[in-house]
Amino acid sequence: MYGVKVVTGAAAAVLLLTCAGPVPALADTIEAALVRSYQGNPQLNAQRAQVRATDENVPQALSGYRPKVALTASAGVQYSDQQLSQGVQAGIHGTQTPKAVGLTVNQTVYDGQITANKTRAAESQVSGAREALRVLEETVLLNAATIYMDYLRDAATVEVQRSNVHVLEETLKQTRDRFNVGEVTRTDVAQAEAQLAAGKTQELTAESQLVTTKANFRRIIGNDPENLQPGSPVDRFLPKNLTAAVDLSLIENPNVTSAMYGIDISLLTVKINEGALLPTVAVQAAVNQSYEQQLTIFKTFNASLTAQLSVPIYQGGTEYSLIRQSKETLAQQRLVLDQTRDQIRANTVQAWGQLEANKAQVVSAQSQVTAAEVALNGVREEAKAGQRTTLDVLNAQQALVNARIALVTAQHDRVVSSYTVLSSVGRLSPQVLGLATNVYDPSVHYQQVRDSWFGVRTPDGK
Repeated sequence: MYGVKVVTGAAAAVLLLTCAGPVPALADTIEAALVRSYQGNPQLNAQRAQVRATDENVPQALSGYRPKVALTASAGVQYSDQQLSQGVQAGIHGTQTPKAVGLTVNQTVYDGQITANKTRAAESQVSGAREALRVLEETVLLNAATIYMDYLRDAATVEVQRSNVHVLEETLKQTRDRFNVGEVTRTDVAQAEAQLAAGKTQELTAESQLVTTKANFRRIIGNDPENLQPGSPVDRFLPKNLTAAVDLSLIENPNVTSAMYGIDISLLTVKINEGALLPTVAVQAAVNQSYEQQLTIFKTFNASLTAQLSVPIYQGGTEYSLIRQSKETLAQQRLVLDQTRDQIRANTVQAWGQLEANKAQVVSAQSQVTAAEVALNGVREEAKAGQRTTLDVLNAQQALVNARIALVTAQHDRVVSSYTVLSSVGRLSPQVLGLATNVYDPSVHYQQVRDSWFGVRTPDGK
């Protein structure tokens, strides 16, 4: 009766054991999935465009150092009728076509260091945008690794449940055969039928979850999963202990560095607003050529060079309010940095603890599967001798199924937690992982536009 062959033993082992045997030549790998997500994720590409847009803040700030040139021209028709003196009929009258062209150049010599501070603030904004890009890169890579392992877990779970249904069907068939010859009762048959129905329900639930995971796989990585190789942890890239992980996260985590740049921007904003209280010096050069501006004068040429000093005395109090406001913002940013560090420290400790727990869970789950297999075989042999009931066999079978699903889940969590720790310390990147892809370098676009004086086309020709 209970000599049904167990076929679910390999299902739980296919998840991440990279030494489990050869894989298909065209099998997908977790590294390849990460590359596709890194290259084609729309949200990540949008963030890269945002960084490129932020790069333009620097040439906009640098424009304060550059001259401003304006060319003016005018033309028209004018009628004049001028009487030289009272009582004298003679005068000047006629129609002329006045024309003029002029060129004006304005150059700020000193503006209270506003331009210099605006430039430094813009550079800090660029650095902050790059750190925000790093945050999103880590999020995208972590999501890709997670969904990859989710699919392996759910696919393995489906195989376990399908194999379980097959075993239960054979068990029910043999139980009915024994009932027909009077070896068992109707109760045994009903128990086998109930367990089979429950097994089919679990199989359908697992298949439904797999369909959902497949859809998310395509959304995050960009293609349907096919022939996935087992995933493996990235422990080789992690710090040696928790203390080192926490110290590294407080230095390299992009959320921390982004908050640091936020402080720099706020500090420079204070200086920019303080610059409104300082005098400004500007130089203006102008040339103007005009024709027929008056009936008696055909041509006029003017040229001038003017220096202008402006000393602000009182402007309604707005400048003082802005300074006070920016100082409060600076204090807020410093508190945000402290809060960010505390959060990152807590996240790192939590992720590290979860990783250590998952390592132990894999070992425990493997032992649980081994013990459950031995127990099931023993219960079956005892049932043949009449020492165990059908319910005992069914319970042992379900215990084995639960143990294999627990192993699948533990293996999944083991891999995902290692990626989570790597993200927490700020090192989940294509460079660290050694992914076979061209790494996006935001500094290339920055150097292309930083000293651009004119032009409306972007560096990529748009």
